[in-house]
Amino acid sequence: MEIVNRVAQSGIEVYNLEKLWDGAPVLELDLTPFLEQGLLLREKPFRAKVAAHDWAMYQDAHVAVYCSTEALIPAWAYMLVASRLHEARSVGLGTPEEIVRNWFERELADEDWSRYSDRIVVVKGCGSGIVPESAYVTAIQRLMRVARKVMYGEPCSNIPLWRRPKTHAS
Repeated sequence: MEIVNRVAQSGIEVYNLEKLWDGAPVLELDLTPFLEQGLLLREKPFRAKVAAHDWAMYQDAHVAVYCSTEALIPAWAYMLVASRLHEARSVGLGTPEEIVRNWFERELADEDWSRYSDRIVVVKGCGSGIVPESAYVTAIQRLMRVARKVMYGEPCSNIPLWRRPKTHAS
């Protein structure tokens, strides 16, 4: 008796959001140590601390820049720090979670969704945990524009989420 892989024959397309992530680490950069008493930004000492900082550790990483105190940070200070992070993979203001969410938003905006036109698609779940829930929401919204059916999970074990309504010819 021949064993038949019905999942492979089903024509189901697997959309794996994890493949959008580049695998680079996400590092935090708190500006508080660059400030006097963690609260006051004075230009000359701030520039000196920025110049003395070891920026090599951020190479090829995603960097989340923030200030953990209630200090008022002018735009030029963030820009100065960002100019030193030119070898980072990406730089953004906010938490690591916000940096990851923004990465996925950009990647999903650039995705070619037409390849899923009139297809049955399973959005792969249960992965490494790097994919933010917002990416799953964006993915189904985009897939609903082109796919015939969208499910979540694995091709052999999935949860149906959406099916294009059948149109009746008059």
